[in-house]
Amino acid sequence: MTYIISEIGINHNGDMELAKELIIKSKNSGCDAIKFQKRDIDTVYSTEELDTPRESPFGTTTREQKEGIEFSLEQYKELEQFCKELDLDFIVSCWDSVSLDLVEEHLDVKYHKVASALATDKTFLQKLNDTKKPIILSVGMCTQEEVDAAVEILDNVEYILACTSTYPTKADELNLKYIHTLKEQYPNIKVGFSNHYNGLDACVGSIAFGAECVEFHITKDRTMYGSDQPASIQDSDDLVDSIRKMELMVGDGIKKVYDSEVPIAAKLRKVNDII
Repeated sequence: MTYIISEIGINHNGDMELAKELIIKSKNSGCDAIKFQKRDIDTVYSTEELDTPRESPFGTTTREQKEGIEFSLEQYKELEQFCKELDLDFIVSCWDSVSLDLVEEHLDVKYHKVASALATDKTFLQKLNDTKKPIILSVGMCTQEEVDAAVEILDNVEYILACTSTYPTKADELNLKYIHTLKEQYPNIKVGFSNHYNGLDACVGSIAFGAECVEFHITKDRTMYGSDQPASIQDSDDLVDSIRKMELMVGDGIKKVYDSEVPIAAKLRKVNDII
């Protein structure tokens, strides 16, 4: 079965109750894993950028906005335990080496997820190897040469996710056939799809191209505050149900006569003398 990751990411807006509500929603929909994001603000952003004016529910600067949507390690520990109690895998995308060290020391994640923005950071990728954890690699914004280089550096890639890093992604920029290309190029690595399209179609369609993992951003309401909300999925129940149905619809590609067809053939077919 397709491994389904519900990415809460930063759509919790720093609210623990909302984060738990989205975890429960993901569980009830039938997802396998929950993913968050972790950043060390002063490592990822320059002082100049953090000091720029930015109106948000958290204040009037970019720093206040970034700090407002970051959970503490204690909060992440609580969320990890909450996921464990619901039998959901817990994943965190670290956006810098400081965050990676903290997550490795204090949390027990199922996978390390390489966000597309970090797929070309050789030092960070090599540091991931030291964790010995399985890796999920998203390849948005990457050339094929950059994808190949990242796979060459990483020791333990379990999934490569086809991805387009626009929020939301336009239909004509999804390129779902790239899933098939990745499967041909990396026959020993499982391939999937990371969604930033704001409908259900892309995730469901990815199954027809052989996706073995689907990751989508989940939200309570796409009109809520947050840069990722417009590219997120509200109807996670419908999405997971459609993915599971598409898994059945794809079949195995071998032509057969189903038992349900036999009485119909007996009724409608008058002649069969071709073989």
